[in-house]
Amino acid sequence: MIATVINALAIIAGSAVGLLVGRSIPDRVHDTLLKSLALCVLLIALSGIARVSPTLSSQSMLVILFSLALGAIAGEVIDIDARLQRFGDGIEARLKGRGGRVSEGFVTASLVYCVGAMAIVGALESGLTGNHDTLYAKSVIDGITAIVFTSTLGIGVMLSALSVLLYQGAITLAAGFLKAVLTDRAITEMTAVGSMLILAIALNMLGVTKLKVANLLPGVFLPVLCQAVLFLVGR
Repeated sequence: MIATVINALAIIAGSAVGLLVGRSIPDRVHDTLLKSLALCVLLIALSGIARVSPTLSSQSMLVILFSLALGAIAGEVIDIDARLQRFGDGIEARLKGRGGRVSEGFVTASLVYCVGAMAIVGALESGLTGNHDTLYAKSVIDGITAIVFTSTLGIGVMLSALSVLLYQGAITLAAGFLKAVLTDRAITEMTAVGSMLILAIALNMLGVTKLKVANLLPGVFLPVLCQAVLFLVGR
């Protein structure tokens, strides 16, 4: 768990710096930076999709399709977006508008930090072998990224440290079991779904769409559930 804790602390530290930097940025420059950040998020999404696309089978495509569809249904039933919005509005009210768009920052940063092989493989290595190198490297990257994200999106990015702590921590603690279900295929499918959600976030930031990305979040975990069912049936 130590590597995951360090990862979360790196995000908090980077966010703290980003908050200080963000206060000195004029509104005109802030808007331009936000659009620039949106393009960077778009690049992250496209890179993730391009990386996994060559390895996706027709079976995996079906899993991704059903994951997005079922995830959307589950997210709409729970209405994750509205819950996060209320949570974010409460924090923004306490900060008197100085915290930025809390829910947007939280969801954006959580997806960027948690989706992808580095978070999953690093957490598995940490739990199974005690090798923390991958998560240490990720901590440095996330800390630097947090500075840029927080300076434009606000304090919601800092809250994503909790997502990283819970997500990577759970994988590390349950690594023995999860190794069987977090196969290369499952990780690839999770990355594909997550990258598509990051793409949706980028389009929202650019003003192209107004998708409720938070309501699609359950879809990221459905490939693992599918793999778990296949693993149990196989046993």
